[in-house]
Amino acid sequence: MTTSVQVSERTLQLLNKLKHDAGFKSLDQVIRELVAERGKIPKSMFGSNPKLRSFTAKDEAESHEL
Repeated sequence: MTTSVQVSERTLQLLNKLKHDAGFKSLDQVIRELVAERGKIPKSMFGSNPKLRSFTAKDEAESHEL
């Protein structure tokens, strides 16, 4: 799904410069990289809680019980 985002002409120029300088393929990629860098968001949220233990066969079996 795509959407439109309104930015000023100056912001567009800055985004295009970053796109060119960093070799990104799209403005979407530029924005995602900036957000990830700023927010320290991992590329994958899977396994992001190190306090959780791995599921065991017993855990899985219990989750299927009715």
